[in-house]
Order: sequence, then structure tokens, then C-alpha cells
Amino acid sequence: MRFVNIGFGNVVNISKIVSVVSPESAPIKRIVQMSKAASTLIDATFGRKCKAVIITDSEYIVLSALTTETIAARMEDANGE
Repeated sequence: MRFVNIGFGNVVNISKIVSVVSPESAPIKRIVQMSKAASTLIDATFGRKCKAVIITDSEYIVLSALTTETIAARMEDANGE
């Protein structure tokens, strides 16, 4: 099992990640709101601005204060080790 650090000591299992997307588009904002209503939203921003939305295969949505590029680079580093 490999994990990626998504900021502030929080980690996500890489094999569970379906996609890492920007939170700016309207469809992603709707997904976040629906996830919040369904209690499947995990906010790992620690009060900072959300810069990435991580969608998992178990339908959990994780918010991160790191950018999508940073998370993608960390995932590549974790897969290379």
C-alpha cells in the first residue's frame, strides 16, 4: 500500500484515488456539495482555500489545500520509490 501526503500530515491511499481535479468548475462544485449533503466529504484543508479535489473509488471526496500539480508530483514520487 502506498500513500500520498495531501498536506498537513494527511495521507490518502494512492490505489483508491480515481482523479485529482481543480475545484473551480461548476460540475466539481456540485459534486462537493452533493458529497457534503451525503456526509462523504473529507475536508483536509485545515481552514485554508481548497485548491484540489480528490475523488476516490469509494465515492469519498477529499478536499486539499495543495494544488493538483503538487499532489500529482507527490503521487509520481511515491510510485517511483
